Amino acid sequence: MHWIVLALLAVFGAPLFAVIASGAIIGYLQADVPLGSIAIEILGVATLPALIAIPLFCFAGYVLAESPAPRLLVRLSEALVGWMPGGLAVFALAVCALFTAFTGASGITIIAMGALLYPALKQARYSETFSLGLVTTGGSLGLLFAPSLPLILYGVVSETRIDSLFQAGILPGLLMIALLSAYCLWANRSERQPLASFSWREVASAVKAAGWELPLPLIVLGGIYSGYFAISEAAAVTALYVLAAEVFIRRAIPLSRLPGIIRESMTLVGGIMLILAVSLASTNLMIDAEVPQRMLSVIGEVVAGPLSFLLALLAFLLVLGAFLDIFSAIVLVVPLILPIAQQFGVHPVHLGIIFLATMQLGYLTPPVGLNLFIASYRFGQPIVRVYAASLPFLLVLLAAVLLIAFWPTLSLWMIET
Repeated sequence: MHWIVLALLAVFGAPLFAVIASGAIIGYLQADVPLGSIAIEILGVATLPALIAIPLFCFAGYVLAESPAPRLLVRLSEALVGWMPGGLAVFALAVCALFTAFTGASGITIIAMGALLYPALKQARYSETFSLGLVTTGGSLGLLFAPSLPLILYGVVSETRIDSLFQAGILPGLLMIALLSAYCLWANRSERQPLASFSWREVASAVKAAGWELPLPLIVLGGIYSGYFAISEAAAVTALYVLAAEVFIRRAIPLSRLPGIIRESMTLVGGIMLILAVSLASTNLMIDAEVPQRMLSVIGEVVAGPLSFLLALLAFLLVLGAFLDIFSAIVLVVPLILPIAQQFGVHPVHLGIIFLATMQLGYLTPPVGLNLFIASYRFGQPIVRVYAASLPFLLVLLAAVLLIAFWPTLSLWMIET
């Protein structure tokens, strides 16, 4: 009866942390474990490694979203590849991936970058349907690239090295962008038009205008991949650099706006931390109750080996990604599937890349993929039209996810060499 009530609370929109915490309390009471243990587990979130990176990267992403960075990146793309037929579409994918990697939220990318890229694509004579599908899909790219918040959170929850996850996400992320880019060029092979003629003067002017934003990926990613920065140090450098560049040097964001940005970004962080904290108590209870072992025995009756396990996992994550946000899915699902995946010989790092790649695909999966509704609201388009516009991109990404899942070397090559 208790679990039916919890399910109804979740269906009718109760906060996720409240549902999880209530489930943990019921479980502890049924197991005759003192409820004080829940508080101990929740406080244990403060001891998790690399935890400080989440609020710092999130703050930096929100500052970038409020700054002229999106407009400057679009201008730079027009200057560099606007002369090349199809170049703007390819560069739009790369820009969206970069922006999502730093903000950690694909919805922010659609809102911030879509306002610039959508009209620019239509101006370059791409069809309205193609432009809508590209911008909607581009928002989900970038979750596999450092310093993606979901990558960090997966590392924290699964106790996997975050720098290894950052390295493992490079090739799969590039594969997704490459396949989408190839589709963009093929789909517009007879209609794509140059946006403008090439001008070295415009390139130099665009580079100069974005002079404070361009070094950021090199500083942060170079520091992480070279081993010069730890994850928390890279997060601190990113936040400090973005704050100094956009608020004090460029003065693009007034100091009066800064408290609002901090409040908005920390609201997201607070939600992540609260869900993570109560999930720790719930996860440890499930481990004590041997839930993963029971799930493994049930799955073992219907799954014959690694191949069928990965197929079942992909199907499950596609459905999950359409209904649950990626942060909640990580803290709720990863502790359950990780031991099962290890039993089938799936490397924890490879599992993380599969998990995030498939979940970001879930953002585009009808009927309730989150990015579909954000794009529908942002661009004032009927949701059915957004479905149709995104479908070709969704199929291309699905092919990429299948390659990522069944070609583990793609994810593990950089950490094994």
